[in-house]
Amino acid sequence: MRVWSREILNTLDGGRGVADHAAKAALYDALAESAKALANGRRAELVDVLAQGERSVDELANEVGLTVANTSQHLQRLLRSGLVEARRDGTRIYYSLSSPVVITLWRTMRQAAEEHVTGLQRLADDYLGDRSKLRTITRDALRARLRDGDVVVLDVRPEPEYAAGHIRGAITIPISDLKSRLGEIPDGTEVVAYCRGPYCVYADDAVRLMTRNGLDAARLEDGFPEWVAARLPIESRTR
Repeated sequence: MRVWSREILNTLDGGRGVADHAAKAALYDALAESAKALANGRRAELVDVLAQGERSVDELANEVGLTVANTSQHLQRLLRSGLVEARRDGTRIYYSLSSPVVITLWRTMRQAAEEHVTGLQRLADDYLGDRSKLRTITRDALRARLRDGDVVVLDVRPEPEYAAGHIRGAITIPISDLKSRLGEIPDGTEVVAYCRGPYCVYADDAVRLMTRNGLDAARLEDGFPEWVAARLPIESRTR
């Protein structure tokens, strides 16, 4: 076996030595920082909510079922990694994703898990229930129906998320209010419900409720962030 001297190794490596390998390791550690920040289920859940738009700490804590203190700790970790931004308005602090790239990162991680994590589908089924009887509609099909004007698009996310941004022409009835407000939906028109994404249960629950009450209902194939990523028409209103 040939033994190389350090000088020869440095020459073969273009003159780079141990110090350069340490610099490379530091670089790759920094590149992994975003993934490390997302390597926690609660922080991934916070990113999923923030993909809908800016939210306050109190609102986020309520959405993910944590205390305000625990939510703040997770948000600080995301802030240090550069994945979120914060602003203060009086006594309240609002968080938002730092760029659309963060949504792409979250979506890519989710897709990788769907393809490679054993048992993920069973976990999804346990949470979402049986979706086999739920009718779905693609983004392209919904866009065409919106042009024809023969469909009601129903946003069942919390109202602040609707205000931050929604499918153009959609009406808002949060899932928590839908049962008492079914009468506001026009009769004889197909309704397409949507929410946060493929693992959001709000649209599923809305379709089941409307179907039981005689409405012609379907859910969008995924959710609002995917609609935005496809550069389809959206609108928003000021808080």
